[in-house]
Amino acid sequence: MIDLLKNEKEFTVLFFGMLTIDILVKLYCPAYPYRYLTKPPIVLMLFFYYHFNNKEKNKKKHLWINLALLMFFIGDILIINHTNVVLLGASLLFFALGKLFLSFRFSHKFDFNISRLIPFSIIMFVYTVFIVSYLFNSLKNFFVPALISFFISLLLFQFAFLRKDAVNKISYMYVFFGVILYIICESMMAIKTFKTDLPLQDLLIMLLYGVSLYFITMGIVKERRRKIVLNPF
Repeated sequence: MIDLLKNEKEFTVLFFGMLTIDILVKLYCPAYPYRYLTKPPIVLMLFFYYHFNNKEKNKKKHLWINLALLMFFIGDILIINHTNVVLLGASLLFFALGKLFLSFRFSHKFDFNISRLIPFSIIMFVYTVFIVSYLFNSLKNFFVPALISFFISLLLFQFAFLRKDAVNKISYMYVFFGVILYIICESMMAIKTFKTDLPLQDLLIMLLYGVSLYFITMGIVKERRRKIVLNPF
């Protein structure tokens, strides 16, 4: 089993096989008890893959990713019964914490060009304002939690983008692509929960969620820090 977790191709087949099973259960089976059996393994598999493959020497960064995956794991279980207001609110909290811990993990001390960040920040800010405005009348008591959650998503997006010159290209692309997919998934889930149904919503939300966490985790495992060359002048 450990050998399978250390083999990227075999793990990928296993992961997407499990994700497919969970999506089929979501579409065609009652949530209880089946989703409680098929949904938790999605994040657990990523947790163990990271554990057996990461080469992170910084213990604090190692802790951030473990905490992030733990928060997503708990959030996954709570949101299965998203019609329960208390469980829905708790799941939003844990997902927000997961994104916050990922933001901590992506932070670095490498210098960056602020002018490159501005266009992306403007785009994400406009996107966040649009989503919140669209859902405003439907959020009610969830307005503040939703606003905080989207703000943390903006923060996560920025930190993922700022990795560009600090890490190797494949790690940067994997993580950045995964974060974009997560934000799309999160927006679809918010619209579905608070506003209106969307075409193929259950299929797309679960697919985007699983794929996003896969790429983020893989990107972190593949991460290699670039050497910082100091200018003596």
